[in-house]
Amino acid sequence: MKRDHGWIETLLEEAFNERMHLLTFMKLAEPGWFLRLMVLGAQGVFFNGFLLAYLVSPRTCHRFVGYLEEEAVITYTRAIHEIEEGRLPKWDKIEAPDIAIKYWNMPENQRMMRDLLLYIRADEAKHQEINHTLGNLNQEADPNPYASTYNDPTRAHPNKGIKNMKASGWEREEVI
Repeated sequence: MKRDHGWIETLLEEAFNERMHLLTFMKLAEPGWFLRLMVLGAQGVFFNGFLLAYLVSPRTCHRFVGYLEEEAVITYTRAIHEIEEGRLPKWDKIEAPDIAIKYWNMPENQRMMRDLLLYIRADEAKHQEINHTLGNLNQEADPNPYASTYNDPTRAHPNKGIKNMKASGWEREEVI
């Protein structure tokens, strides 16, 4: 209940994007009630644990999420490679669900599982950068560089797109 310097906007955007990843894979898997219940239970446990950890050290939590996103990028890269090598022949025939096609505005000729994984991997790479950047900043005082506008167009700076991405995040000196 205090000024957040624009941090909540980016965190909400990330949460919505991660929700779309979950909904997309839930649509692909069409799990039964038991698996849905297990997912809800895992989310409930993780949410409470993460909330407590965030109250103690937001910087550590952002760093942790940055590392989780790094692993996600590696996992999606491996899956894409496996599809391209023909080791996942069933996945090669899976079409992206409508929810994914609409969310990522996927062109008609790029709607297969490999294409979907490319979109999701790009999202995860951006989440990795954002969380490492937020982990480098002082949450109490520093503005969110993804919501701020910069006056110097000659300098590279963080943005919501993939231009100027840094996997390890932006250092505080680079954005403040």
